[in-house]
Amino acid sequence: MILQCFAALQCSIVPHHPTVRLVHPKIISPTPSSSTITRRGALSAALISTTFTLILTLTPPSKSAIAEFSELPNSGGVKALELRLGDGEVPADGDQVAVHYYGRLAAKQGWRFDSTYDHKDENGEPIPFVFVIGSGKVISGIETAVKSMKVGGVRRVVIPPSQGYQNTSQEPVPPNFFDRQRLFTTIFNPTRLANGEGSTLGTLVFDIELVSLRRK
Repeated sequence: MILQCFAALQCSIVPHHPTVRLVHPKIISPTPSSSTITRRGALSAALISTTFTLILTLTPPSKSAIAEFSELPNSGGVKALELRLGDGEVPADGDQVAVHYYGRLAAKQGWRFDSTYDHKDENGEPIPFVFVIGSGKVISGIETAVKSMKVGGVRRVVIPPSQGYQNTSQEPVPPNFFDRQRLFTTIFNPTRLANGEGSTLGTLVFDIELVSLRRK
């Protein structure tokens, strides 16, 4: 199963909780006796028991521990994991959307080939990627994932090759020539494709944040 490859990429969203510090009392004894050792042993056992009780009480279960990837309807096999649910509008065809993303390749140990956070404006702020829903300029897996998100949401998607790069002109692509060349020589490697490795070479993993949309 391809999703097993992404266990290490799972995000843990753990709500903040107060930190409890336990201070071990300092026992001063010039000559340790058997009774002192016994008291120290009992005190250590009590502290360990208390610590475990506090951890179990104060540490809530991770939300991502029960989260699972699910296939998006009519997506051609795109699977999504909700990292944060948005509360804004849902895009429609013709809307201009702005997204931030991390793009990784399932091959090459999850190599991150591009990220909008690496592209900064003159003020040092990351520049989101902007495109029009339904324009056909982006890979279909990205468009499908964004169309069912709400503004403010963050989603991790696993995109099969059939919904990924079908040619070298589809966005988003790395602006750096070396990274772009490395991406496409991996995905379209003729020898490995002939060996039946296409299903893994072209599988993509994107973390997408829908920043905003503008109706046209």
